[in-house]
Amino acid sequence: MMKLYWAPQSRAFRALWMMEEAGCDYERVLIDIRKGAQATPAFRAVNPMMKVPALADGGAMVAESAAICAYVAERVPEARLAPPVGDPGRGRYLQWLFFAGGCIEPAYTQKFTKLELPVMSAGWGSFDRVMDVLAEALAQRPWILGERFSAADVMLGADLNYGVNIFKIVEPRPEFAAYIARCTARPAFQRASEIDRAGV
Repeated sequence: MMKLYWAPQSRAFRALWMMEEAGCDYERVLIDIRKGAQATPAFRAVNPMMKVPALADGGAMVAESAAICAYVAERVPEARLAPPVGDPGRGRYLQWLFFAGGCIEPAYTQKFTKLELPVMSAGWGSFDRVMDVLAEALAQRPWILGERFSAADVMLGADLNYGVNIFKIVEPRPEFAAYIARCTARPAFQRASEIDRAGV
């Protein structure tokens, strides 16, 4: 059985939602990051970065939200959360799967800290560019790959929901509002939200 190391109200929500979408049996291990549990030798053996989420699956250990989503999508192919290897759509799937960590998160950090960087120096370009690219992509289809929900939507949906509704640093554009509404209406998102609120 897969074991998810997580903490409520953290980036671990992405992995929690992914586990619920996959529909597989898994065990949750609460890491109380407010009390420093992530710094214990036992957890450092799971994730040397001392962050949640992390996943253990037998001898396999995975950290980083997008990597966990990719791993679970491949581990549970019957959930159909990723285009299979060889599918032409897999390229864009991988692009968007890693867009959250590679572009959205740094863009949020830039906005929060009011960090001024030349667009050509930042790997994500700029906050505005990230939001414009994402809005344009989401205006064209219900899910980031088209008609089919995928693990990439878990990453993007979780981050947009945080940016628009929780952090309130993202302008609530119509494309974002409609996409977030589709994401939050999913039963797996709702189950993950209940678990996250309960904190167990």
